[in-house]
Amino acid sequence: MSTEQTPGAVDRLAPGARAVVDAISAVFPDLGGSVTDAAEARRILAAAPEMPFPAPVVAAVEDREIPGPPGAPAIPVRIYLPQPAATDAADAPVVVFFHGGGWVIGDLDSHDATARGLCRDAGAVVVSVDYRLAPEAPFPAAVEDAYAAVCWVADHAAELGADPGALTVAGDSAGGNLAAVVAHIARDEGGPHIARQVLVYPATDARQKAGSFAANADGYFLTAVHCHWFREQYLGPDGDPAHPHVSPLLVEDFAGLPPAHVVTAGCDPLCDEGRAYAQALRDAGVPVTESRFPGMFHGFFGFPDLLEDARRARADVAEVIASTVRDRKNSGDLGGRAG
Repeated sequence: MSTEQTPGAVDRLAPGARAVVDAISAVFPDLGGSVTDAAEARRILAAAPEMPFPAPVVAAVEDREIPGPPGAPAIPVRIYLPQPAATDAADAPVVVFFHGGGWVIGDLDSHDATARGLCRDAGAVVVSVDYRLAPEAPFPAAVEDAYAAVCWVADHAAELGADPGALTVAGDSAGGNLAAVVAHIARDEGGPHIARQVLVYPATDARQKAGSFAANADGYFLTAVHCHWFREQYLGPDGDPAHPHVSPLLVEDFAGLPPAHVVTAGCDPLCDEGRAYAQALRDAGVPVTESRFPGMFHGFFGFPDLLEDARRARADVAEVIASTVRDRKNSGDLGGRAG
């Protein structure tokens, strides 16, 4: 996989970001190139060096299993509890978090620091979901697991010490796709109620035709070749990339969806489809805030110890999550900023 720029091309990454991109690209499997087997890709990632930064501290962490969809296996989840508030306040917000990884890689451990950070910074209960991965369990398995997890959290929020009326679905990349899709399903199925959707560089259009897909096809960590390979694993040879539960940007009706916060990175193949999704929501009257980072790459959200833009993005997301409780008390606003 190439990470170097074409001769004469301008590197649009923000200062400091190129070193991060090159470092993570050096240990990332050459998906769709020399690595075409998902199990091999996971083995390569498992052997990569761990991040050298201390994990954010939370009050408690519990691994458990919750019921899966009918006829499907139980779903492993990891539950993070925030430190008790200094004063007796309302119940904490609760976040159902879906990790990224193209629906093929990633797990509870790969996004442990992210989930911990959201728990700590937003004062939220976070339930991270280890949904089934492709190609062993192709579409719609991940979607079915994601919706089952949201239903379970909504039903059990109170016993977790959280406010069921302050439920956020959140995820990055493929996880952002799942968060968006379950928001549609919850609306169409009459519940559960979702207060916010937080979509971090979400995959919203599997046709992969947006301008940024070509402009950022190579050189910024996530490549067009990676994206094609992920789609092939997720959908199989006969899958429909235009299915609304694969490409939520293509649904006919966006009205009545939860308020959204969308994070995009300018050097990301998925940038334009993320921004288009935010606009489609806004056009349907859904309240939307955006955090835009023109000099960042796909995956930057996971590096707050190294990148100021990642810290800003995390702070914006934490504010949006925390606002769900304030909104229940008729105070505060949606938060977020345009970066």
